[in-house]
Amino acid sequence: MTALADPEGDGLNGTDHPQGGEPGRGDARQFVIFHVQAESFAVALSDVQEIIRMPDVVRVPMSPGALEGLANLRGTVLPVVNLRHAFGFTQTAHDDSTRVVVLDLGRPVGMVVDRMANVVTVEASSIEPASSIQGTIDTDLLTGMIKADDGQSMVMILDAGQVIRREFKDLANRAETLGSTTQATTSVHRNEDKDVETATDEDQLVSFEVAEQEYAFPIEQVQEIVQMPDSVSHIPNAASHVLGVITLRNRLLPLVSLREMFGLPGTTLSEANKVVVVSLGGGLSVGVVMDSVKEVLRVNRSVIDPMPSLLSQDQSLSDIQSICRLQDGKRLVSVLSAERMFNATDLRKVIANNDDEAGMQSGETDEDARTVEVDDEEQFVVFRLMDEEYGVPIDAIQEIVRVPEELTRVPKTPAFIEGVINLRGVVLPVVDQRRRFGLSGIDRNDRQRIMVFTIRGIRTGFIVDSVSEVMRIPARFIGAAPDLSEEQRRLIRRVANLEHLKRMILLLEVTQLLNVQELDVLSGDAA
Repeated sequence: MTALADPEGDGLNGTDHPQGGEPGRGDARQFVIFHVQAESFAVALSDVQEIIRMPDVVRVPMSPGALEGLANLRGTVLPVVNLRHAFGFTQTAHDDSTRVVVLDLGRPVGMVVDRMANVVTVEASSIEPASSIQGTIDTDLLTGMIKADDGQSMVMILDAGQVIRREFKDLANRAETLGSTTQATTSVHRNEDKDVETATDEDQLVSFEVAEQEYAFPIEQVQEIVQMPDSVSHIPNAASHVLGVITLRNRLLPLVSLREMFGLPGTTLSEANKVVVVSLGGGLSVGVVMDSVKEVLRVNRSVIDPMPSLLSQDQSLSDIQSICRLQDGKRLVSVLSAERMFNATDLRKVIANNDDEAGMQSGETDEDARTVEVDDEEQFVVFRLMDEEYGVPIDAIQEIVRVPEELTRVPKTPAFIEGVINLRGVVLPVVDQRRRFGLSGIDRNDRQRIMVFTIRGIRTGFIVDSVSEVMRIPARFIGAAPDLSEEQRRLIRRVANLEHLKRMILLLEVTQLLNVQELDVLSGDAA
């Protein structure tokens, strides 16, 4: 057994393979050697795509226990498998020696190992069959054993494909399917029937708070909701409510303060502030800075009244197009009109005055701008559970409401059902999405929200940790999710891999949030 290289450094990639590939003498083969616990293993060098340090991973609910999570490998979604878990070894924390061996098994799959050893050339006479091995590893996971030169130690040749087949049956059996193009996946997804209830006598509003007052925009005017950026390019001699401009996906976006527009006391901007991107038509948008985004409301038009004529004559109130009466009139929401609030000509001047400078700073060309304009996009509401981000299509959401102080518990229901609430006279079953995904619970807090969907005719609420933003995601960043388990494949079919933002968002199929049996239980609760 001849050692050829030491891959203990940052990684081994395709260019690190010894020149000439397999040696020419006899039936010699090349292997990459690594250690897991006290055992030494080998995989064929020809199967190794590269070796990397332990990356950040996104945990996937309802996936096998051996899955560490999904990592971003230069724009590719990489399933990362924990070999200690697969072998039934004691779990330990990762350290500086931990590496991920990326194998090509029809699609890239990463295996977490304790540390790397070397790359060796082995004569066929030094390899014994797996049946002769006696040790802590199931021989079904091995193809043979390499006898060391000392005649005593041994290295087990791992059948990586068998490890994947045993731990991730769906991932192994559907490798070719997983390699399908993003375009095909997106096309199929869009052609699926949407089981979302629509009501012509209802409107959807995105509500937010400014100086403890509640306002809203019609949802069709809201393009997305994003975090307040770290920096804003200020504009000389601009009106006080114009904060400046920012770049949002290679486009200049004017940023205005609603507090300043309404003559309210100013505050220091922080990460709690949100930017609601509002469309003004003609390809023009403006970012409106709010104190916080509150809810997505679905309200009957009968509770939306036009501004009283006496008030509408007041120039300072002309931006408000209607008043929404909630909770029997105890809660009033002022519905704003973006067209009345903003002068399109003035905003275009702001953009034009800053376009050349911003273009030079970003390196954007006219060709880049045209590419952005024609790029197909999908709009998602992004929420959090534990440390991970999930997305659902915005048109699948009925509304988003705060979690009430008390929910009515229903006896003899599954543990993930938190209870029911009265939502404007309708009994709404509420599911704790953490429990539904088998995650640890948390105490109730002000950041939690109930996202309301209609699934096969049953309106159901799902408690999430927080709703962070509304985001438009270009289709080129959306791809197929690895098939890790039957339930996960049904619910999480796609992943948004935003490598430039160092974010990965798991995209949920809303119609699959509950199975048939669970829907039967919930329909009984709602009745």
